Amino acid sequence: QVRLVESGGGLVQPGGSLRLSCAASGRIFSMAWYRQVPGKERELVATITSSGITNYADSSVKGRFTISRDNARNTVYLQMNSMKPEDTAIYYCRSINTNNWGQGTQVTVSS
Repeated sequence: QVRLVESGGGLVQPGGSLRLSCAASGRIFSMAWYRQVPGKERELVATITSSGITNYADSSVKGRFTISRDNARNTVYLQMNSMKPEDTAIYYCRSINTNNWGQGTQVTVSS
């Protein structure tokens, strides 16, 4: 089991940037970022393996979002650039191996 705490969410204007962080209480392996809009299912955004191999499941974020990690800090990041109103959601990180989730952080893109 690992405890995950997300941070970095907030309000940003269209075209702006945010960086989300997910700090883990222990060593992490493959990690993922998801997002969820009220009334819709939680959807996978991106994954990263322990060696840093990334995959972006949501085609709408390719070229705009970057998932990365700092293994020394047991932390995973999601850099979000050129943000759009449709990126508004609660963003969650997940430890894939242990199936632990963070509490989520709200991201709102609005002028």
